[in-house]
This record gives sequence, C-alpha cells and structure tokens, in this order.
Amino acid sequence: MKRIGLFLLTNIAIMLVLSVVVSLLGGDRFLTRQGLNLGSLLIFSAVFGMGGSFISLAMSKWMAKRSTGAVVIEQPKSAAEAWLLATVERQARAAGIGMPEVAVYDAPEINAFATGMSKNSALVAVSTGLLRSMSQDETEAVLGHEIAHVANGDMVTLTLIQGVLNTFVIFLSKVIGYAVDSALKRGDDRSGPGIGYYVTSMVMQVVLGFAASIVVAWFSRRREFAADAGGAHYAGKRKMIAALQKLKAAHEPSSLPQGMQAMGIAGGVKSLFMTHPPLEDRIARLQASV
Repeated sequence: MKRIGLFLLTNIAIMLVLSVVVSLLGGDRFLTRQGLNLGSLLIFSAVFGMGGSFISLAMSKWMAKRSTGAVVIEQPKSAAEAWLLATVERQARAAGIGMPEVAVYDAPEINAFATGMSKNSALVAVSTGLLRSMSQDETEAVLGHEIAHVANGDMVTLTLIQGVLNTFVIFLSKVIGYAVDSALKRGDDRSGPGIGYYVTSMVMQVVLGFAASIVVAWFSRRREFAADAGGAHYAGKRKMIAALQKLKAAHEPSSLPQGMQAMGIAGGVKSLFMTHPPLEDRIARLQASV
C-alpha cells in the first residue's frame, strides 16, 4: 500500500494546474523565445514551486476535514469528548503551542493525524476506532505524538522541503521538455515551444513529482521517531510504548485516506513511499531511550 500523503497529492495537483495556467498565459513562450533562459527558468520554478507548496499547506486542514469527514468538537457532548479536549489543551500548553482544533472521524482502524499551517493553527483528529480500542493512557500517548508533530513544526518543514523539490521538478521537467521538443523540431524553422514541449513537460512533472515524494517520505519516517519521543515526554514512555504495541497487535488495514497517512500514527509497508518506520523499530527506539 502506497503511503503518499494527501499533502503530496494536493501539491502535485496544484503544480499541474499552475503549469497549465502559465502555459495558457504564454509564460512558456516567454522562457523559450530565444532559446531556454535557464536563469529565468530557475527563478520562475522557485516562485511557483514554493508558492504551490504553501498553497498545499494552507489547504491542509480543509482537505483533511473533507477527506476524512472529521467533525471538530466545538462543545463536548460526552465525557470522552470533554477528556479529549482537556488532554489536548494540557499537552498543547506543555508544548508551548496554541490550542489545536480537536476532531473525531468515523473509521474502524486505530489511527490519528495532525495537520495545519502553523503551530498555533493546527488540527488534531482521532478515529472512532482508536477511541473504542485504546485505553485513556494509550490515547493520551497518541495525542502527545500528534502534538509533538505540531510542536516540532513538521508540516512547515515538510512544506519547505516540498517547495525546494517542486523547484527542481519544474526546472528539470521544462528542460527535458525543451530538449525533446528541440529534437522533434529539428529542421523546423518555427519558433516557440511545440506540442512535444508541453506534453513532455507535463508528463515529466508528474513522474518527477512522485519521485520527489520518496524524499518527503524519508523525511516523514525520521520525524516519526521524534514524535514518538514527544508522545513519551507529554504522556509518559510506558504509555507511548503501550500505544505502539496496541497498534502493532491490531493488524487492521487502514481506511484513512492516503493523504492523511503521512501525518497519521499507524505504520505501513516497507517501501520507498513508506511514511512511517516499522512499529517494531519505533518500539525498540523508545525502549532503548533513557
């Protein structure tokens, strides 16, 4: 199962839309009017690459709610919801961040995620399956894990990494598109980019975009260990280990949309696109910590 985050998919979609709009407005013709201007192309790529990444970040909470059906707890309707709000508020205060929105989404698996544009404007959501299956101690550890993601600024750092990768994706896709188009037009005196440029650039943008997600997945795996340490700090090491062991024993296929798996707590298959380390490794890392 691929572990490509909703952030990555949204980012790729935004970049494709921006690319189409720029092409329709004649931006590509400007860049290739007298041969490909690499300096201008690099600036263009950086502006649109970073811009697309931050647009994805700005949409992250909205996309998370839409894709999971998460319902934000405005006024607690049960003792469980009141406990959730109180626990997140206590942990957020300990982490020195603003109170996140707290939400519950209907799904059978044990899972949770955190997302948002900044440390003081985040969303923490848990599944109904988690609330049914985990004890309060284990749930507290999971919430601490997600608060650690927010406090560590993982989404913002992810955005910066993705923005740099976007820059190179756009730059390389247009350079390759220009090279292919030049080869196809050999002997043709018509100026400006042809169909070979547009088709090749678009295809390469998708291919390179997914290749870039491997780097983001690697970053996500490293941050999971830090979030586990954060969960242990806010809730206690014993509780965090117990929560991870409960996840390991569950063996339930995740119904969390692919996008939210990048910031969720559950582990995944061993592959380049895996956004979480194996649960065995995470448990061992915590057990070995002081």
